[in-house]
Amino acid sequence: MNEYEIEPIPGLPEIPPAGERILWQGAPTWGTLARRAFHVRKIILYFTLIFLWYLADKLWTGEESLLSVGLLAGWLIFLAHLAVGLLVLLAWANSRATLYTITNRRVVIRFGVAVSMTINLPFSKIAAAGLRRYPDGTGDIPLSLTGRQPVSYLVLWPFVRPWHFSQVEPMLRGVPEAERVANILSTALRAANVLPVSGDSQTATAVSVPTPVHGENSPTPAPAASAS
Repeated sequence: MNEYEIEPIPGLPEIPPAGERILWQGAPTWGTLARRAFHVRKIILYFTLIFLWYLADKLWTGEESLLSVGLLAGWLIFLAHLAVGLLVLLAWANSRATLYTITNRRVVIRFGVAVSMTINLPFSKIAAAGLRRYPDGTGDIPLSLTGRQPVSYLVLWPFVRPWHFSQVEPMLRGVPEAERVANILSTALRAANVLPVSGDSQTATAVSVPTPVHGENSPTPAPAASAS
């Protein structure tokens, strides 16, 4: 039996109280985690540049035999495959271990490969949220919290908005059909009479300052609901 089998409902540490409904559940795509969180493409580029620089240097100077150059080049290729393979494995493991849940009262993130952890984010603690869309339809939904909540950047990583250390923002990273999920969250926040979700009119660029969710071509956000 694994740790997830003791969950009364997958992704939730306890049975929801009366009146709470699950609106959406999903897991991050491992490919998006590999590219965006573990930066696999940058690692591949890094090793490619080292490999090309090494070959050019040794072939230009002619200081070593072709056999020696070939052996060292093969070693570099092996290290590159090992590094990328480990990062892809970490992305896959995190994808399998993570489950996002949106109810009509809160957002829950269950994560952790070695040690399973769950963070509950009641709507009353969410000041606003953002949406960062990617061309493949996935996206990230960072959540700005009210006040200074006891949330650790290191504990939450990679499910946290990058580089926001002082004001940590939990983030639903690599969400499939991100725009649809953001709209579900936006509707739930409005129904709960708290600040709505923001939309980012850019694709795969920095998340904008939180404003309500709107269409790609919408010029202005909808008015925010007052907090209850």
